[in-house]
Amino acid sequence: MRVTSSATADVGLAGRLAGLGGAVVRLSWPFRPAALDTGWAVFSALNLAAIFAVAGWETIPFHFIWISFTLVYGFRTWAPRPTLVVLGVVMATTAAAIGHDVAGGSEPAAELTEVPLMAAMFVAMVWHARRKLTAEQESRRFGEENARLLATQRRFLQDASHQLRTPITIALGHAELLAGGLTGDQETHDIEVVLGELNRLRRIAERLLVIAAAEGPEFLQTEAVELDGFTMEILRRWQPTADRRWQLGRLDKVTVQADRERLGLAVDALLENAVRHTAGGDVIKLSVVAVGYGLPVRLIVADTGQGIPAELLRHVFDRFRSGSSRGTGLGLALVSAVARAHGGDVLAQSTPGQGSEFELLLPAPAGPLELMPGPAPGTAAEAGAADGRLARKP
Repeated sequence: MRVTSSATADVGLAGRLAGLGGAVVRLSWPFRPAALDTGWAVFSALNLAAIFAVAGWETIPFHFIWISFTLVYGFRTWAPRPTLVVLGVVMATTAAAIGHDVAGGSEPAAELTEVPLMAAMFVAMVWHARRKLTAEQESRRFGEENARLLATQRRFLQDASHQLRTPITIALGHAELLAGGLTGDQETHDIEVVLGELNRLRRIAERLLVIAAAEGPEFLQTEAVELDGFTMEILRRWQPTADRRWQLGRLDKVTVQADRERLGLAVDALLENAVRHTAGGDVIKLSVVAVGYGLPVRLIVADTGQGIPAELLRHVFDRFRSGSSRGTGLGLALVSAVARAHGGDVLAQSTPGQGSEFELLLPAPAGPLELMPGPAPGTAAEAGAADGRLARKP
């Protein structure tokens, strides 16, 4: 074996092993570490014996020993001290085997340079593997810490909300009793303010509970929900609450797997937001649009109210960001939490002075869709219900 060809082969092998080391460290499967170590020791001993037994033919068994050593380290990722001990043993034994051939005259003395070359290559692979392992451990630690902090925050919100509900309910009961016995205008006004603020606090506590619970695995109790009937039921319930032009837009007949109660809370929050930012005579319209198979179903709440400024639109789903002094700042955050818990999303678009449109996106249902497009916007027929059953204010 020539020195020049051997050195060239070792350089190429060094590059291949360096890349192999980075890939091997990521591989794993169920195995017994002791069995793996024993198997490698037996394999290396056989190759070492072959070097002693066959003079002048050390290339293949020599490289088998070092390649297998690299593979075993990749799977085992030993601690630094055992790694150095095993590296020293491998260097000593392979150097002794090649030295035996050199002493016998079958190989030139320059062949001994392969041992430190392979050792340097192995050390470089170890450094890279341990650096990568350290980075993965740090990333895992930060991830676990973030998860712990999020869980702590969620528990705090749940506990605080639970603790707030009882005193708020008691205070509301006493305030209502006081309101019944007051006759003066100022006292009546004052107690109405107290009742209003207590009701606002109660809504905040309830919404905080929902938002905090949205990350939990038992948050949703899903069932088949027919969105067209579900939407008409909600609109019928909301119609008497505000002097608006309540309308149904397009209603596609589509059934999704959803939590009816949670989904109702989200749509209620969207309608509450629409009422708060519209005035008498403005339009609030609900639609259900299923564009096609595999695409999300869109439950849309649109209004012709005051709209949302562009600088506020990007923050509308943030907690405690409200465009009204009467709002809790949690309604749209609740909508986002419910949508994401269902595997969907919520989108908003708005033009100041012309109105807003919120889309609650739900995962596409399995099976065919029955599309039932409503009348074109702006026509007189738009004010009628999609099935003729829902009465509506003019």
